[in-house]
Amino acid sequence: MSGAFRKALKSQQKSHRERSQPNSRKKLGLLEKKKDYKLRAEDYRRKRNTLHALRKKALEKNPDEFFIKMTQTQLKDGVHVIKQPQEEVTEEQLKVMRTQDVKYVEMKRVAEMKKIERLKSELHLLEAEGTQPNKHTFFFDTKKEVENFDLATHLQTAPELVKRVYNRPTVQTLQKESVKGVTDPYFLKKLSRQRKHQYSLLEQRIEREKKMFVMTQKLQTRKDLMDKTHKVKVKKETVDAPAVYKFEFRRKR
Repeated sequence: MSGAFRKALKSQQKSHRERSQPNSRKKLGLLEKKKDYKLRAEDYRRKRNTLHALRKKALEKNPDEFFIKMTQTQLKDGVHVIKQPQEEVTEEQLKVMRTQDVKYVEMKRVAEMKKIERLKSELHLLEAEGTQPNKHTFFFDTKKEVENFDLATHLQTAPELVKRVYNRPTVQTLQKESVKGVTDPYFLKKLSRQRKHQYSLLEQRIEREKKMFVMTQKLQTRKDLMDKTHKVKVKKETVDAPAVYKFEFRRKR
């Protein structure tokens, strides 16, 4: 009962608030509270102890001492910084190297290769415009045949279809058969856009597979470097190729 009575009295008590800076001293800034003083005092003691430790270390230092790391450090803005060897690695390669291993990258590369082969089988390696950069050579016995040569007549097709490397029917087929498939210009343009998109996707996958192959080689090189066999670097690492090392020959039993 006394506890409930005490709580009721507290609810009627006046709430005391911290005193603010008087108007006559507002030019001096905010009035410092105890929590502010504690933070300032802790910061002062930490800096004082750091200076005391550094002063003691400088007094006890041996001027003739030498550490091997002294050859790998340089002074920058009064601070000793260890020199880090720069590697020719992109950010994407570095990220994958830190998180994944050789087997995972090789597995993803094989999966990418299968997708590339499937796309190639669907597209038959034909360009979106319907032309191919390869050359077709015809052979003749006499110069007269060369002068009178007509490509459409020789291929037995219409002159409008000569530049096409696929779906190029002969004149007899055009006379006997009717045109099959899409003939509407709107759908032809749509199919052309889809074909271009497929070729763009194929190009991206081939580029991704090349990058994964380089990552696999670099990961395998880092794994081989863990061997304690004596080795000499023959070629530096680049963005597109791993470093090349020559290992000492050891006969295995």
